[in-house]
Amino acid sequence: MAVKGDRVEVVIDAGERVREFELIATRAGRRIETSTGRGVIEVAEVTRTGQPVRTARFMAARVIAIVEHPVEDGQSPAARPAPKGRHAADGPGARLEQAS
Repeated sequence: MAVKGDRVEVVIDAGERVREFELIATRAGRRIETSTGRGVIEVAEVTRTGQPVRTARFMAARVIAIVEHPVEDGQSPAARPAPKGRHAADGPGARLEQAS
């Protein structure tokens, strides 16, 4: 079931440190899909009809972990604790976030 607030964290090896990125379903009916192919991992927020809204791609060789965080039944996204220590990776309205 597609629910606002579903999110996926991707942890990558960035040389001398580890970086975390997060993609969040921003509206009701949207979901997060993860796919792998030809050495690339793609995480996309898609609408009910399957139209991608936001996409992030990572080299598979650099990915350490992919963690899915579905919103639990009956739990509103506002009730879930917000991730700590994060800032937007590419602008104030972005939902792809990276840890500092």
